[in-house]
Amino acid sequence: MSTIDHYINDIVVRGAAEAREEGSAATEAHHLLLAIAAVEGTAAHRVLAAAGLGRQAIRDALDREFEHSLDAVGLPLASHDLPRPFRDPKDHPKPGASARLALERGFAAAKGKKDLRPAHLLLGVLSADVGTVPRALALAGVDRAGLIDRVEETLLRESW
Repeated sequence: MSTIDHYINDIVVRGAAEAREEGSAATEAHHLLLAIAAVEGTAAHRVLAAAGLGRQAIRDALDREFEHSLDAVGLPLASHDLPRPFRDPKDHPKPGASARLALERGFAAAKGKKDLRPAHLLLGVLSADVGTVPRALALAGVDRAGLIDRVEETLLRESW
């Protein structure tokens, strides 16, 4: 397997672990974003870190998005004692639609497999116009368009 194959596999496995940790039956784009933020040594990680989006900052933004979504439907989180999620450790979250689309967008952003790099995966995650990731980033005050521009600039300058 090539280096990018190992990286993609690592991101998918870490994303599934993130999904399992939060009790989700599916790995979604926000789980991939958390995984990308956790893997140091890549341009994708450096772009996120420079924007103040380490793994914990992203987790906090996702938690705010969850609370905001509950508030929007009249279920304020503060007034409900939600149980901790439970997933059988033997269960493996299946890839969800948003994760599949994020990977497809990332792959499509590369000229070919030989050109594919970690920042392409980040670009695929960030490029969704709707969903958990854009809502969470907006609530965190992140300029998603500016972040996408930085990822694209990084792709022109850095090889990994």
